[in-house]
Amino acid sequence: MAGTTMADRYAAALEMAEWADRLGCLSVAVSEHHSSPDGYLPSPIPMLAAMAARTTNVRFLIAALIAPFHDPLRLAEDLIVLDILSRGRVDLIVAGGYVHEEFAMFDVPMKERGRRVTEAVATLKAAFTGEPFDYRGRTAHLTPAPFRPGGPAVMLGGSSEPAARRAARIADGFIPSAPEVWEFYRDEVQKLGRPDPGPSPVGANQVVALAEDPGKGWHQMAPYFLHETNAYGLWQAQDNLAAPYRTVADVDALRATGQYRVLTPEQFIAEQKAAPFPFAQFHPLCGGLPPELAWASLRLFEHEVRPAFAS
Repeated sequence: MAGTTMADRYAAALEMAEWADRLGCLSVAVSEHHSSPDGYLPSPIPMLAAMAARTTNVRFLIAALIAPFHDPLRLAEDLIVLDILSRGRVDLIVAGGYVHEEFAMFDVPMKERGRRVTEAVATLKAAFTGEPFDYRGRTAHLTPAPFRPGGPAVMLGGSSEPAARRAARIADGFIPSAPEVWEFYRDEVQKLGRPDPGPSPVGANQVVALAEDPGKGWHQMAPYFLHETNAYGLWQAQDNLAAPYRTVADVDALRATGQYRVLTPEQFIAEQKAAPFPFAQFHPLCGGLPPELAWASLRLFEHEVRPAFAS
């Protein structure tokens, strides 16, 4: 963690959310994993509650919330409170999870993932109506009602055909871990008699950071990029998932993949102007990146890139 405490990193994340809100950012996303040696965020809901309290307009996304580890009713209550605190600025992606050690820690059989995800989604959507509903043979009525009518959008994530087809049947949408899984969702949606949702909304996973000197920036940031891809790669290799991460031997091999890049502001501006429409997405604290390096990249975007697109 680059010699920083977790309290320092959480504080930096909150400050970056404020920064993003001030600049008109569309969305801030956080994820969930458990018992990770690097201290990966295990509780996205309180993190977003803190961010919501310090922002006004930016939206938030939990990407993803691992449903099998949560009691559905308590999860619904926590999300309703978060929806109220944020005044309706939260959406979530529900996933079944895939890290074997997490399921062992929570004593949840992996074979129950599908059933638990289905129950969680049904419970959330029923609870978010603000009306009484049937839950495991008894009546549940969660109060207060969400701020946003109908509550947060409940999408599904995943990297398998069953997850994609389940999303078509029960969720508000699907965000695949890898673009090729989208076609199963698309097929199931049409089998259910709904309109073709079109091509995948996600492309190849890429992380971009900015630096005045890309060579120096790569030297400083690459160890953290390497940690991220190898940590995810080890998790996802457990079941040979269709996922965007694969382990690599060293930073040179990682650089050759093009998945992580360090660009000058001028290079980034040129790429964005050549794109069908400009869209910037950053992962500032990627892999334990030191906050000062993350801020340097974000400030370059604020002061050198953003003005190039001011209307």
